[in-house]
Amino acid sequence: MEIKTEQDWKDIVHRCFRCGYCKFTHEFSDYNCPSYKKHLFETYSTGGRLWLIYGIISGEIPWSQGVANVIYACSTCGNCTENCRFEKFNDFLVDIIEAARAEAVANGFCPEKQKALIERIENQTMFNPYGELNSDNDDLKKEYNLPDEAEWVYFIGCTSNYRQKNLRDATLRFLKKTNIDFTLIDEHCCCSPVMRTGQINSVKDFINYNINQINKTGAKKIITSCAGCYRTLKKDWLKYGFDYGFQVFHTVELVKKLLDDGKIKFNSEYNKTVTYHDPCHLGRHMNLYEIPREVYKSIPGIDFKEMKRNRENAWCCGAGGGVKIGYPEWSLEISKERLDEAKLTGASVISSVCPFCRTNLTDANNKYNMGFEVIDLVEILDELELEISD
Repeated sequence: MEIKTEQDWKDIVHRCFRCGYCKFTHEFSDYNCPSYKKHLFETYSTGGRLWLIYGIISGEIPWSQGVANVIYACSTCGNCTENCRFEKFNDFLVDIIEAARAEAVANGFCPEKQKALIERIENQTMFNPYGELNSDNDDLKKEYNLPDEAEWVYFIGCTSNYRQKNLRDATLRFLKKTNIDFTLIDEHCCCSPVMRTGQINSVKDFINYNINQINKTGAKKIITSCAGCYRTLKKDWLKYGFDYGFQVFHTVELVKKLLDDGKIKFNSEYNKTVTYHDPCHLGRHMNLYEIPREVYKSIPGIDFKEMKRNRENAWCCGAGGGVKIGYPEWSLEISKERLDEAKLTGASVISSVCPFCRTNLTDANNKYNMGFEVIDLVEILDELELEISD
């Protein structure tokens, strides 16, 4: 089954029988749901939220701003999907919450802070959630001497292009050094932020625009350094009915293939103790856990340490699902818990493969004076000497 219509999720939301696994991981004797851990009230667990949604569907609970706030107080990290024991239902928990948010928007109850996302993205001078003037990436194409047509398109993503430019530039340098035939497009937001917050009226127009821009280049492969863009392009664009003719890769997948094929070799060391944070959109949402670890462990000199909660049980960075913009202080509290866990590994570096994770972990690191170096994997690779083979 795939949730494509309103009726799809309304037909299955009642199946939750509130066993409680969605809010507590017995393996670690700790809460697995950031929302429930914050509020300690049943309605803020996934099971409670589903029953709230069922009450709205049945007409027993009317829409209100308070109801909407409960539905939005969730980072959609997906930890509940890993711990729910109801097979063939657990895969749709996040989808149901996102669908309910679309209902909230349709009924006029989208929280004010999240509304800023769609207002900025639909602004004809911006097309991004940060309120920045749109960059058509022509300056970057000239700086890196990129062609109009190529085998690959590097889909930068809004966070890297407007907030994490070091990550963007490190990716560009890596692609150039490894002789990847790539180019850039005048990209507009992939629409992940508005999909997660239920503001979906313009989504198809944005997808269509980006696909047309990609098709102009003749590219058959797309690469992105953003876990959110990766999930959105590879999964959500298809869910919205777009049958495009290219493959989508995360940067870490390309790095792993280049290593496996003997195309690159690391000729210098990275002598630091590093722990890896699994991005929700790459891990639980797309089941990509081992490839990043294999790349980190291939770096000479690195002392790689795992946090207690990792892979499918990794604690969220706190930035997703509209939480960063809607509940900024709570977002940093979630991130601090992740940094506290990283401290126990003895690592001086916390690294990830998502610019949104990098942003929130950095913000919490600075606010709480945690003393970490927060850096993306691509930025680590940018510091290494590479031996390139044809």
